[in-house]
Amino acid sequence: MTNIMCLDHSQSRAVEAYPQDAAAFATKTMHKIPSLEVFEAHSFRRQQTAFCVLTLFVLGLLLLLHTFFHSLLGEPSISVIVILGIGFSLKFLEIVWLQGRTDEIGEKTAKRETFLSVAMIFILAGWLAVLTDRDDNPYFVLLAIPILQCAYYCGLKSTAVTIAASITMMFWWTEHFFALHPPRRPTEYLETGMISIIYVLIGILVWLLVHQLKQQQSRLYESMATLHATREQLVDEEKLAAVGRLASGIAHEIRNPVAMISSSLATAANSNLGEADREEMIQIAAREASRLGQLTTEFLTYARPVAPQLSSVLVNDLLSYTVDAVKAHAAGRSVEVSYACSEDLTIQVDSAQVQGALLNLVLNAIDSSYSPGAIALEAAQKDGQVQINVQNTGEPIADADLPRIFEPFYSAKPGGTGLGLPIARRVAEVHGGDLWVSSNQKGCVAFSMTLSAISTENRNETSRKEL
Repeated sequence: MTNIMCLDHSQSRAVEAYPQDAAAFATKTMHKIPSLEVFEAHSFRRQQTAFCVLTLFVLGLLLLLHTFFHSLLGEPSISVIVILGIGFSLKFLEIVWLQGRTDEIGEKTAKRETFLSVAMIFILAGWLAVLTDRDDNPYFVLLAIPILQCAYYCGLKSTAVTIAASITMMFWWTEHFFALHPPRRPTEYLETGMISIIYVLIGILVWLLVHQLKQQQSRLYESMATLHATREQLVDEEKLAAVGRLASGIAHEIRNPVAMISSSLATAANSNLGEADREEMIQIAAREASRLGQLTTEFLTYARPVAPQLSSVLVNDLLSYTVDAVKAHAAGRSVEVSYACSEDLTIQVDSAQVQGALLNLVLNAIDSSYSPGAIALEAAQKDGQVQINVQNTGEPIADADLPRIFEPFYSAKPGGTGLGLPIARRVAEVHGGDLWVSSNQKGCVAFSMTLSAISTENRNETSRKEL
């Protein structure tokens, strides 16, 4: 048994001959671009969860600081701990609610959720201020969170209202505290004013940054939408161009047989022609008619492939049948054909379609191989697929031909229809695999075909989608 050790199986595709049709490839990889509103609805859950986690962190940190500095702030009372526990629990439940939503959160729901979250923090901060009853209340730090939320989600007006509400609460509490515990200390009003300035700067700065980011995001989405529309237009144009190339190829391939048939029949109808010459003209017309019929059959096979009828097949049997079928043709060119495959390797395929594709590959290999030469078929399971390699000892495919060998009606072989390789690749594709040139060097040219080893039920679903 002759084995051609020229294909590196560690590389799944050493040489990519020609990608699938550009229009089909672009259509498969194209994704619909969601609107900006849909994208923001997608991101709201994640962003709001981040604010909830931030609130939980601040609540825990404030309780820790209150406990650590109890000599200055006093021991945290049971009421303070209970209120902090309630706030902690509500924020945790909010996280659970956000993560448990299976549907998308709409704009109204998002606004309502933001309003309730902001209102809850204001109530929490005010309640904790009353319970701690101190002029330098540390729990007003919580008011920075609703300012950040409004600056992030809402417009400038809502952000300004939230900032004003925070400042009003802090000054009201300072006035209320000194009304109950005189005398007033100007330093506390100064401290409250400085905190208010910080809140204003934080709110305005964050709003400006988010506003600019949203403007850039909006321009980006407009550019993506334009690109998407342009790509769809290019795909449509490529489809029309492909149809034009196909029609041109059909016309070119049909013109010659029709011309030969017409010329032969016209010559045979000449009364001055001898019987032997007339018989020769009729035979020429018959051969061209047969070639035209074969061309039509191959074109229909390529253009309208039949859904595969799957059954469990031994890959060894597929290779053995192929080798036996080409034995006579190979012997005429002094080419030895061998195969190697595990005897128990099975796959769910349409044996007739796969055998036809393999015969086409092997016959091409025989015609391209040196004389004397050798051809080796190898099959093995890899990554859930069966890969079959057809290797021959011949001249490499020319660089000019390599990108086009899978194009319909393109053939570098005299008398070829240019449909054999496209049909073979189509067979591989409807079986969940592909066909490509995996090695292209002098004395070692190899085609590799993969066939998916998935179950029959899943394969039928794949076939319906492809067809």
